[in-house]
Amino acid sequence: MAPKRRSTHASVALLLAPGASATRDHSALVAIEQALHPDGIIVERVDLPGTVQRAVPVVGRDAAALAAEAGVPPEHVFLGGRSYGGRVCSLAVADGLPAARLVLVIYPLHPPGRPGNARTAHLPDLRVPCLFASGTRDQFGTPAELEAATAAIPAPVTHVWIEGGNHGLRGKDDAVAAAVREWILAAGVGAGGRRRG
Repeated sequence: MAPKRRSTHASVALLLAPGASATRDHSALVAIEQALHPDGIIVERVDLPGTVQRAVPVVGRDAAALAAEAGVPPEHVFLGGRSYGGRVCSLAVADGLPAARLVLVIYPLHPPGRPGNARTAHLPDLRVPCLFASGTRDQFGTPAELEAATAAIPAPVTHVWIEGGNHGLRGKDDAVAAAVREWILAAGVGAGGRRRG
């Protein structure tokens, strides 16, 4: 996690992790944080190890630290991120990590050109509402593939499609951030909270 700052209290907090080849300073994660700042939502951007086996425990550790710093119960922390980062968060939640909701931007449903190698076995174990924000030309999963796969999730699922976007969603940071903000605020959170200075 980033260096510790003064603890404050908020109604909700969001932990965001980057894709496999990116860092916590990826422009899309920064845009989401900036979009949520005026709503009093604490956002913590984190880096992850390069393997799922090592990354899942890191998400658990960082989510617990964020909950403590923000002064919220663990089940009030939203988890998610881009591609690999979102997938790792979803695996952690499927494995029992408490969370309010999952924010999954460009979820990597399968490797490009290999739809038979789907990363979906854990989806039936996701019991929190999920946002999937993806491009309509994502080579890691078409809209039809993603909608079919996420039908296995026994909790509310929201899909937001970024028209013309591929897996990188280059130039689409503002659209992604707006979609995430709208979905989180629709959950009735943010009012009355304060963000860290």
